[in-house]
Amino acid sequence: MSGLIIKNVSLELGGASILKNISADVNRGEIVGLIGPNGAGKSSLLRSILGLVQMKSGEVFIDGTDLKDLSLKKRAQKMSYAAQGAPVHWPLTVEHIVALGRVPHLNPWQKLSVDDEIAIDYAIERTDCSSLRGRLVTTLSGGERARVLLARVLATGAPYVLADEPVASLDPAHQLQVMGILKNLSNNNHGVMVVMHDLSLALRYCDRIILLNEGQMLGQDTPDVILNDENLRDVFGIRASRWADNGEDFLIAHHIKRGS
Repeated sequence: MSGLIIKNVSLELGGASILKNISADVNRGEIVGLIGPNGAGKSSLLRSILGLVQMKSGEVFIDGTDLKDLSLKKRAQKMSYAAQGAPVHWPLTVEHIVALGRVPHLNPWQKLSVDDEIAIDYAIERTDCSSLRGRLVTTLSGGERARVLLARVLATGAPYVLADEPVASLDPAHQLQVMGILKNLSNNNHGVMVVMHDLSLALRYCDRIILLNEGQMLGQDTPDVILNDENLRDVFGIRASRWADNGEDFLIAHHIKRGS
């Protein structure tokens, strides 16, 4: 059984039901988008998959192995995580932050190898962080810091990447660059699950989309199926203008009143 498999995951936090019986999967070679309104449970689902919160019930399998049977080190080798707005409190250099992505592959006090250095350099270059080398990460803008943290994820080299709103603080050019990076990962046999709010980017870059609302999964299918007029109206309270350009589909949202 290959892939990242989520079976019947339910989650409660503070007595509130956050996720209700969610089943989904992420295969190598695809980007799966997680969409839904604020509070739908998207970030909580990622954290449940990673084992960062205790599920009420359910199972997660990584290439046939139960998550519970993997050590923390093995989990980190299999799944890398770009958290939403992750803070950086220590004044470390960009290279040091990106190098932390290699920790799951090292033994205590082990020095970085040539292969580790190559992975770090590649990650810095791919995320357009070369000009930030030598800078303290605490001096960076929000968008620059987001790219550095994505570089740390890339440096890990894990086959599965989970990213929580990785383009939220980026300018349009870097939004496209980051989505291009994630697409390149999927094209190179990685499985990617990404929380997104930009539905047009989800339409363009995702192979499949999972739609969540109030902790429940309303569907998972290709973007053209999930982003239909009915779902946009009932879940988001919007309507969409749609067009195609150079073979790519786009949409722009317009607000409507619920029930209209």
